[in-house]
Amino acid sequence: MRIDGITLREIQLPLIRPFETSFGVTRERRIVLAEVRSEGLTGWGECTAGEHPYFSGESTDMAWQLLVNELGPMLAKAEEVEHGGDCPKLFKLVRGNHMAKATLENAIWDLEAQQEGISLSRLLGGVRDRIPCGVSLGIQGSISELMAIIERELAAGYQRIKLKCKPGWDIEVFEHVRNHWPGITLSCDANSAYRLRDADHICEFDQFDLLMIEQPLWHDDFFYHSMLQKRLNTPICLDESIQNRRDALAAIEMESCKIINIKLGRVGGFSEAIAVHNAALERGVPVWCGGMLESGIGRSHNIALASLENFSLPGDVSASARYWAEDIIEPEVTVTPQGEIEIPDLPGRGYEVRTDLIESLTVRKETIRAYAMA
Repeated sequence: MRIDGITLREIQLPLIRPFETSFGVTRERRIVLAEVRSEGLTGWGECTAGEHPYFSGESTDMAWQLLVNELGPMLAKAEEVEHGGDCPKLFKLVRGNHMAKATLENAIWDLEAQQEGISLSRLLGGVRDRIPCGVSLGIQGSISELMAIIERELAAGYQRIKLKCKPGWDIEVFEHVRNHWPGITLSCDANSAYRLRDADHICEFDQFDLLMIEQPLWHDDFFYHSMLQKRLNTPICLDESIQNRRDALAAIEMESCKIINIKLGRVGGFSEAIAVHNAALERGVPVWCGGMLESGIGRSHNIALASLENFSLPGDVSASARYWAEDIIEPEVTVTPQGEIEIPDLPGRGYEVRTDLIESLTVRKETIRAYAMA
């Protein structure tokens, strides 16, 4: 495909309610969007980097500078891009910065699906027409507030409840939830809030029949997670530690985890996400799709990814209305009473982009024209 131009925008989108994890509270998302034009078609990508480099080493501002000054021009002056899988080689001079790279790569996959006249899910090799959904619930002001939220989400049909946790917000919370709902699928996510000295405390989590404990220790660790997993009955799920296929293979070989969370931005886009998925599938390790408070554009990418065979556990892909008063796609993402999202069968991502709303939310904009790079 010939790249005719790229428009980068930062939009600011307020959350319906604050979302708290072990490393802070998010009230508004600053989201970088990429609009890539080719031969009359438009592909969209979303950068999942946070406002601060807390989850990963990237942030909104860092990604913006890299997209404007490095990655955007690299893509714009490329003589030919056959498909999204060409992007890792195209961007190889830039180390790391996976979330920035995924912004453009995922837009190219969207374009390719439109050119082929097939859904993004089908282009990726998806085998499902609907995906099971769970919810990720942030740390609340009180246990009673949390219980009310869980009640609402279960009534909406969600198949798995994930609780953000940290020292001081864990065992007592799990006790209340499990005693009230003994049969629900329950998991927790620590976002690296614990250390190996907390191993005895973490082992107490076993009593709550959790589906998994997500990333309890350091964000870049395999070794100590392996030590901890040997003491736990509850499966450890690695998130931040898995940056690519090699990481997934190392974690599986070291028995650092029994489940892997795949996030598109964290691994650099669809190409590496598929590679991680395939590595886990070949070794019998289930995966699921994690969320990063995406708008509808990033959410539609996650829906397509989660249609692949080994995404056998409910992910964090939930309804638009859980986060936004008004999403930037139409129709908005909705969840059935059975806790599932139906995968669109239209060419590309399957959701229309509300360009007028995006323009009204835009706080900065940069256009990179292909002819200017000649």
